[in-house]
Amino acid sequence: MNKKVCSFPILFALLALLIGTCAVVFPASAQAAPTSTGSITVSGTVASSYDAYQIFSANVVDGDSDAKTFTDLVWASDAVRDAALPVLHSAGMPNSQTTAQKAAEWLNTDSHLTGALSAQLARSLQSSGAVSVALNAGTAAKLPSGQWLIVADDDAIAQGEVGTAPIMALVGGGAVTVKPKAATPKVSKHVLEDSTAAWQKAADATVADDLYWRLSATVPAGLTAYDTYAVRFVDTMGAGLDPSKVAASMRVYVAAGADGGFDAVSADKDGRVGTEPAKGWTDITAQCATKIAADGTFTVRTGDLIAALGGADAFTAGARVVAVYNAPLNSACNHGIAKGNPNEAYLCYPRSPFADQSGDAGFTRTPSDDACAYTWDLALTKRSSDGDKPLAGAVLSIADDRGRTLAADGTWDAEGKATVTTGEDGRVTVSGVDSGKLEVCELKAPKGYTAFEGTRCVTVKAESLDVDQVAAAKPKLTITAESPLRADSADGSTGSLEASLINTPTGTPPSITTGGFMPSTGDMAMYAAAAAAVAGAALIVVALLVKRGGGSHKE
Repeated sequence: MNKKVCSFPILFALLALLIGTCAVVFPASAQAAPTSTGSITVSGTVASSYDAYQIFSANVVDGDSDAKTFTDLVWASDAVRDAALPVLHSAGMPNSQTTAQKAAEWLNTDSHLTGALSAQLARSLQSSGAVSVALNAGTAAKLPSGQWLIVADDDAIAQGEVGTAPIMALVGGGAVTVKPKAATPKVSKHVLEDSTAAWQKAADATVADDLYWRLSATVPAGLTAYDTYAVRFVDTMGAGLDPSKVAASMRVYVAAGADGGFDAVSADKDGRVGTEPAKGWTDITAQCATKIAADGTFTVRTGDLIAALGGADAFTAGARVVAVYNAPLNSACNHGIAKGNPNEAYLCYPRSPFADQSGDAGFTRTPSDDACAYTWDLALTKRSSDGDKPLAGAVLSIADDRGRTLAADGTWDAEGKATVTTGEDGRVTVSGVDSGKLEVCELKAPKGYTAFEGTRCVTVKAESLDVDQVAAAKPKLTITAESPLRADSADGSTGSLEASLINTPTGTPPSITTGGFMPSTGDMAMYAAAAAAVAGAALIVVALLVKRGGGSHKE
């Protein structure tokens, strides 16, 4: 048999036409119901099983242009009539109208049969004594001919699926296939890269500095059957992240429409995130609840998004939800790119318009999405130009790009007054540092050595963090330095960077290279000019000697 797909406009246009031709309609309790059957298949991936409720019994035959016609329209049962009529009357159908024909006429007039009304009918049928028939997705089933309301079975809705508004279908004549349209929410997670003020899948940061993460959800357009709609972010932070600031920093925002970006608030290159919502966004933090578990996992549950957006009309266009919070790297975090510090989240959303949203059972979830934070270690070693031997006792000021200076305990002094002193191994370690520039100033050289004047920079650069997926991130770590600093090595896997600070013994004459150290570009130019001057002077002396020698020879 040929399969025919039901559509609402065609189905109900024909319904109005055919009802107008009926001469007499009897109440369901007094009229004999048709006994023919038809075949129906529910396809798609919305759910694996469905409940089908027969609303009207009728004789259905195939018409032209893949349409169907029917006659002898009656209520399928007294229970169905008793469940449906209060809903229709409440929606505006005159109370005097109680027959199946009048109900069908009203449903088609002015497009009364909306997704919201079909959901209300389904709720009333589910709570009444009306009997449903179970349908398995993808399997043809024989049903008595007439009009049926098909509802996804909540218990059969799996992860990544969603129950949509119920579907009205005419069964009878040729086989029918209906395909519910699935529209599932999506979730994304990003972390703020402070050097660019960009939300990325990966970023690097200094341990204990504010580090902002963003959760974003897209609720698709067309969800018309819901009375309320709430979502819940579930976030699992890695052990290297500090959850202590999450609750106090959490801000949640919503905007109408499924299309558009997620820039709900501003962010700057100093790693600061604002709280004032951008145009088109509404701060709904007060209507949300954040709960943090002992293992660092936390949930953020919104209030009713339909109410937050101002009603069902705005929600029909879809919605975007953003949650922003602060979770710095802690002292136990992973350093380097081998492991990083991942942060994973998924979104829980209502299974269907009929799900109980008061607890957790009425929700299903999206697949997870993640973002990752990295940090690096820099070891700076004070060395002599004589054999590269380590030097103890050098007093250094090491400042980051925020003007803070490194203290002996490894923390950063916001006033910029802290200093560090090299130990017997000549080393000073900057542990858990962000990429960027570090300015080094030598305040006191070891005994027998001369400190350099001014400041010099060590630059750490992390590339390839701006990727679409964390799994695709292959960061490249490099280090450069200004003389008399020297960049020695960079290991991205462990995040270990090595640099040296070269000192010459007091009284040592200047040379182009010292202890095997290659000067930077600017210093090379200076040394080249000096070498050229020396060479020029030597040539003049040789020329004079040759000239004098030649005169003596003639004598």
